[in-house]
Amino acid sequence: MSAYNLRRLRAPRLAGRALKSLVTALDSPLTRRLIEQTLLREAGLPAFRKLDLTESPLMMPRNLEATSGFHSGGLPVSRALEALEASPSKAGLPTILDFVQAYRSGACRPSDVAHRVIERLKALDESGNSPVIAWNPQAIEALARESDARWAAGHPLSLLDGVPVAVKDEIDLVPYTTTVGTNVYGQDGSARDDATVCARLRQAGALFIGKTHMHEIGIGVTGQNAHYRPSRTPWNPQHFTGGSSSGSAAAVALGLCPVALGADGGGSIRIPAALCGLTGLKPTWGRVSEYGAFPLCASVAHIGPMTLTPDDAAIVYSVIAGRDVMDPNTLEQPAPTLSWPKDLGGLKVGLFSPWFSDADPAVVQACHLKAEHMKRLGAEVREVALDDLESVRIAHAITIASEMLMSVYTDFNRRPDAFGPDTRLNLSMARAFSSADYLRAQQVRQRLMDQMNRVFRQVDILITPTTAMTAPPIRESVQPEGESDLRTLSALMRYAFVGNLGGHPALTLPAGLDDQGLPIGLQLMANHWQEDRLLGVARCLWDSAPAVAPSAQSLLNP
Repeated sequence: MSAYNLRRLRAPRLAGRALKSLVTALDSPLTRRLIEQTLLREAGLPAFRKLDLTESPLMMPRNLEATSGFHSGGLPVSRALEALEASPSKAGLPTILDFVQAYRSGACRPSDVAHRVIERLKALDESGNSPVIAWNPQAIEALARESDARWAAGHPLSLLDGVPVAVKDEIDLVPYTTTVGTNVYGQDGSARDDATVCARLRQAGALFIGKTHMHEIGIGVTGQNAHYRPSRTPWNPQHFTGGSSSGSAAAVALGLCPVALGADGGGSIRIPAALCGLTGLKPTWGRVSEYGAFPLCASVAHIGPMTLTPDDAAIVYSVIAGRDVMDPNTLEQPAPTLSWPKDLGGLKVGLFSPWFSDADPAVVQACHLKAEHMKRLGAEVREVALDDLESVRIAHAITIASEMLMSVYTDFNRRPDAFGPDTRLNLSMARAFSSADYLRAQQVRQRLMDQMNRVFRQVDILITPTTAMTAPPIRESVQPEGESDLRTLSALMRYAFVGNLGGHPALTLPAGLDDQGLPIGLQLMANHWQEDRLLGVARCLWDSAPAVAPSAQSLLNP
């Protein structure tokens, strides 16, 4: 068995005056280098820089082996969705197919739902804790009226016609601005065009309800934002949602919509989905167009759905996936398919025990129970080995931080104080990485791709917890400046970075609750282009009566 070497980061938590003082010190050339060297040592850079690497750098996570050898046993999307309608999964809140049934039967119209959404958004705004930071009642009502007419005529555009959808504030959606969680961007007016994913959802009749809260420029995974407020999980308002797609997760968990779009460069779909008791799908890199999303981290970025159930994720995936001439990275993919196995007979499931068990006991126990459930459904769970996860973690950190720094470089240099203290700290750290560090990280990416291809010759999917802990508490000192808490960051991202650096599809689904009543997530990973396998397995594992957040409300039964 390979030695497990993934480190837990143990730097002290900083907030308030201490965090501001550190950031101020980083602005001074006299103290910057000393602080940077200390932070780089804590992050493991000295050992990383000594790695003996012979691989060529892989600048984008293209998996030629998986693409050339790809064969799907899945159904074409249209046939698969027909099968889904015939046997829908249930959740504690209305799913996409529940909205479809209500509209078909005449029990409810999209305009009725739109009115309820608007009333709830008003109430949430008054409470100061809305996950939706920008919404337009006229735009919502106009979309609903158009959907009313289509349903009345018996010609809905798709299963998503009239279904409420929220969008992370990193993705362009008319008529809203895209601020990326900052006070810097989106000041020049609303988006001129929809991002490709939003255009496809609009063509499917989606009822957009607005833009959602996010961790500033997506550079953290708690949901803290110094310009807005902490994003609070509907399961317990004293705890974070996770991030950076924080508002998207909270909106679905609250029942404001069964679907929200997130973006994932380092767990930012899967982490908040897991902490809020949802299904979250990070597709293969290049499967879903990034055109119209803020270009934060091109080589690790993925847009995907956050939903109540795997069924809902599959429906949204079927709409947003596929080639887009506006994003050349999508042009090499095979056609998306879906599959619905009756059980898991013949499925080979990989588990790297030291990594799987490196989490809080409640998390490990819940995920082990899911693994046992997979065995009962016919799967074979076998041990696999993963080498040098610590180097993969560092390579991902170098890659995403460097790419994020360059995406905001001009504005950060001109107006560093316009960004929150935690964002400034992370971007200042990124400045300390060299071009050699970045290229070395891409060599590690190639080594990871080779290793994962070997793993997926042995097994069909790999399972881990989604996070090593449940939703972290919101401490009083977090506002207004925010915090830097590398221990929490380390625990939340412990299982996320492999899928981003390697571009592999990954899905989180609920695995239970801890003793505080906070959700736990199980992560499924597969080789490139095998989203159908993840969605099919997740559907087999779906609990027909999942728990619902205490503050959630149904839009169909208000």
